[in-house]
Amino acid sequence: MSTHRETRARTILVTGAASGIGAALCRRLAAPGTALFIHTRANRAGLEEVARAVEAKGGRSHILLGDLAEPSVAGDLVAAVAAAVGDGGCLDGLVANAGFADKTPLAALEDDALAHSLAAITGAFHRLAKAAMPLLRAAPAGRVVAVSSFVAHRYQLDGVSMPASAAAKAGLEALARALAVDLAPHDVTVNCVAPGYVQKQAGAHAALTAESWRRAAERIPLGRLGQPDDIAALIEFLLSPDAGYITGQTIHADGGMSL
Repeated sequence: MSTHRETRARTILVTGAASGIGAALCRRLAAPGTALFIHTRANRAGLEEVARAVEAKGGRSHILLGDLAEPSVAGDLVAAVAAAVGDGGCLDGLVANAGFADKTPLAALEDDALAHSLAAITGAFHRLAKAAMPLLRAAPAGRVVAVSSFVAHRYQLDGVSMPASAAAKAGLEALARALAVDLAPHDVTVNCVAPGYVQKQAGAHAALTAESWRRAAERIPLGRLGQPDDIAALIEFLLSPDAGYITGQTIHADGGMSL
């Protein structure tokens, strides 16, 4: 095991941080000497709750809002980080977690709905990565983690079809591999995490019915739905110094669904 540990302050941008995996990750990362730039499209109340949790653990938080399907928003988020860190600053970690599920079957999927999934997930990652590259290259050992999904790999989903989400997440994984090649000379790693079925928090939008969730849990070898913190733990590791020799990978955290 590596004996190296970071002692300098870290700056990390997390999109989709107001609930679920993003919120769980921010709570894990919160610590003195860590500045978290936390983003949501519209759930400001949820994001403010996460910010309070971060600050209670001694971390610093910066709230950012915007719809990543809009072409200018990704650049605006990175510009906010750049302004905060100032000249000579860097971005130690970028976590592209924002997204949504669309269960519209292929035969009913309209062009604009497909385009929206691609813009909000694949396109948003592309724009975030391009904008953040100078700040990531300036970091001693930058980290990028993109949150994909099992739907990009598994298509027999008990009658539920998510072709728009599958296409968007598969494209995200392809872009992440390309980015891993581009950033490897700068000691920046780029990886994807592909969660399986993850329990939604109360009140959050869910693409599946309660019965579909029950049947999904029955098909998981470990016999339970994932929890947001299960996925956050893996992302936290990939952001750490100990993950410095892992890049260009998609790691499944799905309770054995991909077996």
